[in-house]
Amino acid sequence: MAIQDIYNAVMAYEEDDVAELVQAEVDAGTDVNVILNQGMIAALDEIGEKFSKGTLFVPEMLMAAEAMQAGLNILRPLLANSGAKPVGTVILGTVKGDLHDIGKNLVGMMLEGAGFRLIDLGTDVDPENFITAAQENDADIIALSGLLTTSMPEMEMAVAIVQEANRTRNLNVKVMVGGPPINQDFADKIGADGYGMDAPSAVETARSFVRI
Repeated sequence: MAIQDIYNAVMAYEEDDVAELVQAEVDAGTDVNVILNQGMIAALDEIGEKFSKGTLFVPEMLMAAEAMQAGLNILRPLLANSGAKPVGTVILGTVKGDLHDIGKNLVGMMLEGAGFRLIDLGTDVDPENFITAAQENDADIIALSGLLTTSMPEMEMAVAIVQEANRTRNLNVKVMVGGPPINQDFADKIGADGYGMDAPSAVETARSFVRI
């Protein structure tokens, strides 16, 4: 039941316990993919479902994501050495002119926990930097975050520039957007490929882009 213990520790937001239990499973020779998928991603999916149902809220989701990160810190180099491929690569950042990162960071932790390779460019990111990072890392997705209503024109511009690069500069990425002032109608209007209402739905949107 040791994998179940990892699952339970993530659900209980116990960072130290997750790290200890993951290390114990690694030392016991358990497949790192089993630890990740059954112990951590499964718990994260349950957290996302509870959030969507309104039985769990952002502070708890953030604590669960941080607990999961404690385990990921142990698994990350092992996954790399095992040759295990991520489910996809995401370039993440807050758009130019916006310095807020709490929502972005939560989305990033949950994407990484769901098996994505994450390249986080931080805040106040110029559109060209998203394109360069996507080209250098053979990315599947560019994820744009914004907290301020004043950042919405910048997000629209960034989406337009990335989509133009898809057409003319040999880029092949999906663009997803999210943040408090953003909704599906705005995402559709500016030509984004996807919209994440919250961190769990952002993960589901990203998964839909790479699902075979």
